[in-house]
Amino acid sequence: SAAGGLSLATTACEQSRRSATPATPTEPAEPAEPAGGVTGSTAFESRPAHPLPERVTWSEQGCTRTGCHAGIEPIRQLDTGMMREILERGRDVGDPDGCVVCHGGTPSGASTASAHDGASPALVAVGGPTGFLGDPASPWVNERSCGQCHAELVTAQWNSLMMTEAGKIQGTTWSFGSLSGYEHRWANYDAKNPEDPNARIGTDDYRRYMERKKRAHPNVFVDAHEGLPLAPQADDLARLLTDPEDASLTYIRTECQRCHLGVKGRQRRGDYRGMGCGACHMPYSNSGRYEGGDRSIPRDEGGHPLVHTLQATSDATVVAHGQAYTGIPVETCTTCHNRGKRIGVSYQGLMESAFGSPYTEGGGGQIGLHTKHYIAMSQDVHYQKGMLCQDCHTSGDVHGDGFLAAANLGPIEIECSDCHGTPTAFPWELPLGWGDENGAGQRATGPARGVATELLPHLKRGAAAPARLDGYLRTARGNPMPDVVRVEDRVVVHTAGGKALWLDPLKKKHDAGQLSPEAEAAMVHASKHLETMECYSCHSNWAPQCYGCHVKVDYSDGKRAFDWVAAGRQHLLPEHRRDPGEAGYETYTPGEVQELRSFMRWEDPALGVNGEGRVSPIIPGCQVSATIIGENGEEIVRNRVFRTLAGAEGSASPQGQLGTDMSPVHPHTVGRSRSCESCHGSAKAAGYGIDGGRSVQGWDKGTVVDLTTADGRIIPKQTQTQIEPIAGLERDWSAVVTPDGQQLQTVGHHFHGSGPLSTAQRRALDRENTCVGCHDQIPDRDLAVSVLHHVAEMTGQLPQRREQHDALVRKISLSAAWSQLTAGVLVGIGSLAGGWAWHRRRRRRFESN
Repeated sequence: SAAGGLSLATTACEQSRRSATPATPTEPAEPAEPAGGVTGSTAFESRPAHPLPERVTWSEQGCTRTGCHAGIEPIRQLDTGMMREILERGRDVGDPDGCVVCHGGTPSGASTASAHDGASPALVAVGGPTGFLGDPASPWVNERSCGQCHAELVTAQWNSLMMTEAGKIQGTTWSFGSLSGYEHRWANYDAKNPEDPNARIGTDDYRRYMERKKRAHPNVFVDAHEGLPLAPQADDLARLLTDPEDASLTYIRTECQRCHLGVKGRQRRGDYRGMGCGACHMPYSNSGRYEGGDRSIPRDEGGHPLVHTLQATSDATVVAHGQAYTGIPVETCTTCHNRGKRIGVSYQGLMESAFGSPYTEGGGGQIGLHTKHYIAMSQDVHYQKGMLCQDCHTSGDVHGDGFLAAANLGPIEIECSDCHGTPTAFPWELPLGWGDENGAGQRATGPARGVATELLPHLKRGAAAPARLDGYLRTARGNPMPDVVRVEDRVVVHTAGGKALWLDPLKKKHDAGQLSPEAEAAMVHASKHLETMECYSCHSNWAPQCYGCHVKVDYSDGKRAFDWVAAGRQHLLPEHRRDPGEAGYETYTPGEVQELRSFMRWEDPALGVNGEGRVSPIIPGCQVSATIIGENGEEIVRNRVFRTLAGAEGSASPQGQLGTDMSPVHPHTVGRSRSCESCHGSAKAAGYGIDGGRSVQGWDKGTVVDLTTADGRIIPKQTQTQIEPIAGLERDWSAVVTPDGQQLQTVGHHFHGSGPLSTAQRRALDRENTCVGCHDQIPDRDLAVSVLHHVAEMTGQLPQRREQHDALVRKISLSAAWSQLTAGVLVGIGSLAGGWAWHRRRRRRFESN
């Protein structure tokens, strides 16, 4: 209900089931203070383990009678408020099991066909389904299923980025010649903002804040989207001869858009999921096979949920094979978040590999996941602590707030400092907007954000931590976080998985002298890091870097591919609105897409500036080199890198900038900080490319490998080019700027202000060959140095380990500093003394005269 759930009397039907099912745990007690003085984000179990319900004995009436859906799992635990309301509503319309409340249909039907037909007039009258719904969570019908209680979220889904995918569309068309420029014009479907600004889901502070964001970035926080145009069709493929960039529409529709909420998506290992609300809230295994107790669901085919139970917050227990869990597993999110920035699989510690090694039993290769192979990397520390994606990402991040935000950075309202604070301020002492600025040099100001004591109505329907006296922490944009609370000067994160993670904010650690010397140096002594950089610029252990996206769109010989946007729009037709997927749809479009890469890396990424004006890791975005084959097999373009708008992205050329893009990103691989020298002294970090581009010959030159004379002449006449050239790509894919400031490709084209590091920032990083500053004098270029070096050598004091070297450098630095300070003080004293003596002599001479 809109008020957050009804207070219902226990029904007789419910009582008959309750005896078979242990009660859901009540609100947990306040977490105990960690014993032994343990600090940090150590996990402490504060909630009792969720009990494993016994086999539910359903009524002999309704959908779950013997022979049909006997043994099916309840959609929620029977003793939860949600299930009580479902059962109550079901009883009122003649269904003691409540199935028709979400699915519709007629439970008293004598056959499957009659049971899956029609709907109770009483249910329709209160906004329930008007007919049988095989997938009630589908966005095309969930207004009358999920929307009965969650109306505002069902409405918001249509403007959420997971539905519009406007950023992905703009990003792809950008790499094919900036078809819509910086404007996020197109989406999967027509969409527009509500007219009432108060319709935005959030606190008053949040609404005011988002109005400022919209004014700062009107090309991202748009008022409306147009539906994506059709890709070239069979009768107009000739247009590709003059407008080859239109092949991007085929690429988008057949490859990029298969993950949006309006479709069930590609049904392959690791990609099985639901539609709409079910994309996150229904559990699907990688194999997509049902493993529950309903005998009517086949177990030998993909495309089915693991069990018939919703997964959500920590009060929603899912039981499979006697194992209970709460929360939405990370693998649910990675069914979509495994391409592009790859944040889902990276969070799990998975890096895409070109190889299927090591061999499996029988000599086969690694089994495909999301049609890829992987190597195991270090996992994000939050993942290691048991945190799920939803423990950081808010309801607004995921469901949307009802208004359009067309790029990833747009709807994300969480910042690292929202929980960790800074060495000089607790999270609740920071102003709203800290870390979420609208551009370089725009620092957040204002009063301390404080904590919240009340939650928004829609947040009360899920599990929330007890606010206690200290309140809920607030995001940088002003919304309360229902599972993150302040306990005096500490923070407790109540995870969806049922843990309580205690966290000492940075200020508490700093005041207690618990920060490492490296952390003190980076955040306290060099405080500009915190003022101008994202925390994850240093704390990302690695980042997936897939350089060069070689896309071939082949229209020859009647080739075609499934159009996911057209499939979604098929659901708009009344006869397809209730379809639980796209099986059997004939929404094909001409063209077949293939993708290749140039190379992949994972080490420390380069740095650039994101849409908030902060230094951020950057990784390859859409770095497209396009090859397009026409309907008759003719080569329209080969290995073409399209250009952007004239003058865009630091280009003075009428052709525009190279359309290859490096994208600012939070890699979701948080751990110990990268070393100082991995940025200061790294040509790659500065944006000059891997090894400063010294290792690469240049992609614009074809490479022939054959018998060659000593002076480089190819001997045979019958030769072939081993590596085809890519015109215009004079430097490596990894290079974004030259040392003299010439930008080489685009960086983060969604937000104005994103780009390479500035000249001043690159100069601040330049510590190349710093060692030479000392070692050009060591051991014998200077008399004093030579004497001290030989004394240290003879006495065994030459540094052999890093700690000894650091101690020596620190000693030299302090000695030099104190020597210069002492000399300065002595000179000052001497000058004062000399001046005083001169003054006395002059005065005496004056008096004697």
